[in-house]
Amino acid sequence: MKRTILVVDDEPGIVKIAHDYLERAGFHVISAGDGPSALRLARQEHPSLIVLDLMLPGMDGLDVTRALRQDPLTAGVPIIMLTARVEETDRLIGLELGADDYITKPFSPRELVARVRAVLRRIEGHLQPTKVIQAGRLTIDLERRIVRRDNEIIELTATEFELLTILASAPGRPFTRAQLLDRIYNTNYIGFDRTIDAHIKNLRRKIEPDPNGPPRLILTVYGVGYKFAEPDAYNQ
Repeated sequence: MKRTILVVDDEPGIVKIAHDYLERAGFHVISAGDGPSALRLARQEHPSLIVLDLMLPGMDGLDVTRALRQDPLTAGVPIIMLTARVEETDRLIGLELGADDYITKPFSPRELVARVRAVLRRIEGHLQPTKVIQAGRLTIDLERRIVRRDNEIIELTATEFELLTILASAPGRPFTRAQLLDRIYNTNYIGFDRTIDAHIKNLRRKIEPDPNGPPRLILTVYGVGYKFAEPDAYNQ
């Protein structure tokens, strides 16, 4: 069965280019030209991934992302932002709201296809994990891609889950931002280090026992990157 990609942009030319290249790559493509239509289609059609422009009529892409992440029906759908904004802050806001990746305009259609495939590989269990990681009150079911604190399910985006899995699978081991980018995207990703910082910020807010206190699970290794705490630390 073909996987469905929702392309959201108010420029018909961009929608056509994305549609043609993604369909040639074997995807079923649907499209929307404004924010409210994008939300309606996402809830009705359950796409495998959403390519979302930031500058939209009716409701901008950041508000669409926020609404998608707050709705249980769409909270886990991966999002690739498509934007003409080049400022780093704009991209970081999108990532902090839960977007999984971004592409700036003008873009290469082949790069778009590659990014879509890379994100889908991550969420479809490319490594086929078969174990559960227990970190204090936190349970990470790698096979079912579910994270719980005690009996409460914690909703994570695809990228957040992948990042947590990498770190928690090797407690105490420091990872550089570049290593995390490479492992998450499994491709020659051209990004910037603060992409990881944005995802870490979101992840800490969701999984830390006290989001407003010092981190106990995901620790900063100054001058290097991040690591997951060793069991003696988070079981105290």
